[in-house]
Parts: sequence; C-alpha cells; structure tokens
Amino acid sequence: MIGRLTARLAPRRVVHAHCDIPCGIYDPHEAQLAAQTVETMVTKIKALPDDDSEARRNSFVRMVTVKEEHAERVKHEIQVLWSDYFKPEHLEKFPELHDLVWKTLKAASATKQNVDAEKAAELRAKVDEVARLFWETKK
Repeated sequence: MIGRLTARLAPRRVVHAHCDIPCGIYDPHEAQLAAQTVETMVTKIKALPDDDSEARRNSFVRMVTVKEEHAERVKHEIQVLWSDYFKPEHLEKFPELHDLVWKTLKAASATKQNVDAEKAAELRAKVDEVARLFWETKK
C-alpha cells in the first residue's frame, strides 16, 4: 500500500535547471541603488551638526542603520549575480570579473566599518563596474 502511494507521488520525470529562478530577470540595478544609498548616507552623516543633541543622535543612528542595511544589500545582490547569473563563459570573456566581485564584496564590508566618503565612492564605482560587465554579457 505505501509502495503504491509512494510510486504515485514520485515525479514521473526528473528535470534540471541551471539557475534558481527563470533567466532574464537578473539585474544589477538593486545593487547600484543600494551602493548609491550608502554613499548618500555617508554624505548626510558627515553633514550632521556637530552637537550632542538628541535630534542629532537620533538622525545619526538612523542614518548609520540605513547605511549598514544597504551595504549588506549590495553584498546580497552581488552574491546573487555571482552565484546564479555569471557563468564560465562570462569569466572567459571578462577574466577580471572574479577579482572585481571579490573586491566589491570587500568594499561593501569596508563601508560598514566606518563613515568614509572615499570608501563609499569606491563601493559605488565597483558596483557600477559589475553592472557594466553584466550588461556586456547581455549583448
């Protein structure tokens, strides 16, 4: 009885896919927007008044939280592109891609460690370069 039930529930055909989600919906835009947000938050944090008011502390904490969340979002979006979208043929065409992705992830981590406009700009530039290579693979 259990054997017949198992046989009825078992798939009739095994299928294989090369990615987690249907092709064509990957896009680096979310990573770019998140990197831009990190850069904007750093600028806003730097522009806060130099006082010890409750309003300043509240704004500082909220802006740092947003910066951290978006730096983590950059890491997530770039990792998804790396693990699910980019294929061996992309690495053949763009041998710098592996190093660029690694440095982009490290740059996102660096922006979480401090409030540094130079590091935020570096992150945005690296994400934009990943996006440029991504769109080159679509041609």
